[in-house]
Amino acid sequence: RMGKRRCVPPLEPKLAAGCCGVKKPKLSGSGTHSHGNQTTTVPSSSSGPLQNHQHTDGNNGRENVSDLTLGPGNSPITRMNPTSGALSPLSRPNGTANSTKNLVVTAEMCCYCFDVLYCHLYGFPQPRLPRFTNDPYPLFVTWKTGRDKRLRGCIGTFSAMNLHSGLREYTLTSALKDSRFPPLTREELPKLFCSVSLLTNFEDASDYLDWEVGIHGIRIEFINEKGVKRTATYLPEVAKEQDWDQIQTIDSLLRKGGFKAPITNDFRKTIKLTRYRSEKVTISYAEYMASRQHCFQNGALHAPPLYNHYS
Repeated sequence: RMGKRRCVPPLEPKLAAGCCGVKKPKLSGSGTHSHGNQTTTVPSSSSGPLQNHQHTDGNNGRENVSDLTLGPGNSPITRMNPTSGALSPLSRPNGTANSTKNLVVTAEMCCYCFDVLYCHLYGFPQPRLPRFTNDPYPLFVTWKTGRDKRLRGCIGTFSAMNLHSGLREYTLTSALKDSRFPPLTREELPKLFCSVSLLTNFEDASDYLDWEVGIHGIRIEFINEKGVKRTATYLPEVAKEQDWDQIQTIDSLLRKGGFKAPITNDFRKTIKLTRYRSEKVTISYAEYMASRQHCFQNGALHAPPLYNHYS
């Protein structure tokens, strides 16, 4: 089955979302739901780390995609992860895929995010505009920390934004305003990893099963038990990392979106699902410093960037 393909996400107010995965939670001790002859167990809305996967529609244009917890009235927030193969930019007609040699996302985008955060934390002027493309994309910026790469912040938007201003905005939003975490500090910089994800190839799915684990990110819309429309999203890598099948992923996403009633197959059929793909690149702070070494005075760790790596 193939859904109707869109080159751009649905028209809607600027939406930020948190959609990063977390370390594999145990699926025990939570609700059990049947699907035909299949029974799946998913975390309840209040169990374990997955309560960080809640997502609500709000008025401030942000959306919590997978790693961010937002309460009622807060905007959604989103994050994404890597998939194999290149994805077409939104400007490319009909979502035609590129070859793997033509990825839009680059490590320089992560370096720019580090520049923005570094300058903010040390009170330096913001870096000049970078040289990479300024085409518009839905995007996410994710911060992780330490050897085990614990999530430290992840926020993005499903609205296409010019990359220069979009990455600058969501670098600081994800680093400082993810409600699940305190703002990042100078002392944490050396342990950070930065990921930039660009979302592409949005398609209306024919039903809630019209997508592939490990290939598609999914965004669902549903009406909760109080009659309120809610949304939630997972980036393409989340289901695969958690070792979930489609039903487990859908049910977890419903819980993330705040649905508390028993989940039946009839209710799953009422879900409106949009599938998408993503490009992602990740670098460490050490890799960032190595790429910027000639831009720091005497190689000192905390000397301000000289910006000569930009035009």
